[in-house]
Amino acid sequence: MLLQAEIVAAILGIIIAVIVLAILASSIRVVPEFRRLVVFRLGRLVGIRGPGLVFLIPVIDQAYVVDLREQVIDVTKQTCITKDNAPVDIDLLIYLKVVDPEKVITQVQDFRQAAVGIATTTLRAVVGDIELDEVLAKREYINSVLRAKLDEVTARWGVKVTAVEIREIIPPSTVQSAMVKQIAAERERRAMITQADGEKQAAILKAEGQKQAAILQAEGERQAAILRAEGQAKALELVNEAASKLGHNALLLQYLEALKNIAASPSTKIVVPMELLSFLQAFLKEGEKR
Repeated sequence: MLLQAEIVAAILGIIIAVIVLAILASSIRVVPEFRRLVVFRLGRLVGIRGPGLVFLIPVIDQAYVVDLREQVIDVTKQTCITKDNAPVDIDLLIYLKVVDPEKVITQVQDFRQAAVGIATTTLRAVVGDIELDEVLAKREYINSVLRAKLDEVTARWGVKVTAVEIREIIPPSTVQSAMVKQIAAERERRAMITQADGEKQAAILKAEGQKQAAILQAEGERQAAILRAEGQAKALELVNEAASKLGHNALLLQYLEALKNIAASPSTKIVVPMELLSFLQAFLKEGEKR
């Protein structure tokens, strides 16, 4: 009997030790840098604990883990009705970060689900004030409006919305086919404009080339005329220079030769020009000098 009692006592001791160790293990928490513990003691908020080694009073303290890292929420496709009554499917991503762990636990039950609800209702409201063409063109505007609205609401939860990004906008199938036709027509129009611009540039270049050729031809003719005039002027200068070098005797002899030819004529009348006296005087003076 005594042995059995000792065995039972040992078993009870082991059980108690295990329970104590389990309680101690549960009361000791190692909190990493990107997390915080929001501690409640007997239902009352005590504060935020961490990072590092945190000791909790077993059974009395209750801790909630809050992640401080930036989180992303994938909002599935939402069907929204535009201002001109066109249905459009939009899905988006919400980037948010906890800035106040106490408010995240005490002010909202599930901030992620609450953020999705606010995002979807705000998205429908924003898209409902915009026509379909503007929805497709004003993606950045919708992002900024959603972020501002979400941040305004989530601020009281201790959550900061860092960004909202629309991932895809899917218009109705009829609108998609019309957009494809519009894109094809726009490409054809651009091709025609490009071809017309090319022909215009070619015509301009051709006219410019003809103009330059005419200018060069006129310039060549002008240069040729100048050269011909310069050649004639040079020839006249040479003639004048050669004539200036002829002496009075040579001129007189040529004059007398001309008179001789006149005297050889069968006519009985001889005309003696008056200039002959001046030539004779010059000839006599030249002979006296010699």
